[in-house]
Amino acid sequence: MTDESRAALIALRSEVGKAVVGNDAAVTGLIIALLCRGHVLIEGVPGVAKTLLVRALAGALDLKCTRVQFTPDLMPGDVTGSVVYDPHKADFVFREGPVFTSLLIADEINRTPPKTQSALLEAMEERQVSIDGTPRPLPDPFIVIATQNPVEYEGTYPLPEAQLDRFLLKLTMPTPSRDDEVGILTRHAAGFDPRDLAGAGIQPVAGKADLDAGRAAVRALTVHEQVLGYIVDICRATRNSPAVRLGVSPRGATALLAAARAWAWLSGREYVTPDDVKALARPALRHRLELRPEAELEGATTDGVLDGVLAAVPVPR
Repeated sequence: MTDESRAALIALRSEVGKAVVGNDAAVTGLIIALLCRGHVLIEGVPGVAKTLLVRALAGALDLKCTRVQFTPDLMPGDVTGSVVYDPHKADFVFREGPVFTSLLIADEINRTPPKTQSALLEAMEERQVSIDGTPRPLPDPFIVIATQNPVEYEGTYPLPEAQLDRFLLKLTMPTPSRDDEVGILTRHAAGFDPRDLAGAGIQPVAGKADLDAGRAAVRALTVHEQVLGYIVDICRATRNSPAVRLGVSPRGATALLAAARAWAWLSGREYVTPDDVKALARPALRHRLELRPEAELEGATTDGVLDGVLAAVPVPR
């Protein structure tokens, strides 16, 4: 069952590829997040198929997917749901918000003020929402896939550090290469409709049972003590970098461990290697670093800092 589940989850990449061109790395990141029950932040300029990618993944997994467009006037109750009076029942009833789903697309999450952004914190951490003191559990699986525009764009509210730390991975979606862009236009010229995923041929190739089997297998993976020490050394080195004001927290270290285990299992191994840690270090840690203003003025980036840390920290043999 484990090998079948791995094959089914790997097949998601080609199935999503029927709708989205040239983003295998992003699809793999989303699969890793599902295996780890973690949330994902996707950053990219408008129009690079961030939302389409998630919708295609939901179709290939046969999971419920709900999209919320975050705007400056969105209220917390618009996301979590609220208690309203039902005149037919002559009583107050709870109406579920869009957060009651398996894949929640929080589209352009940095377009809404911090009050509404924070409405997702309990859902992301506890996998429940509390309305009028009553906790209401969310479905399983449940992950938030938030998209955001680069922070230098006008009209954006940077996410607070506490919320950024709740995201397992931060994926970046650059503009496609020339060949990929030609492929996109070729599909559209042939009649591809991004609103009709079934017409694009996307069919469920994996499901909740495959995710459950994968999660159990990932938890059983062996992690050598030297690899654990390597992860800790990487995270501690970010705190000592002269360009960094806020380094990676212990939560970040556990996120890197979880992501590396999932990647090792997808790669067909029953143990984690230092290369697995290196492969996931940037997506697992880049959003957990806060650079010093003077370092940013000099052109420093979080990915650049992580590259320097990975080059400096000794790799266990």
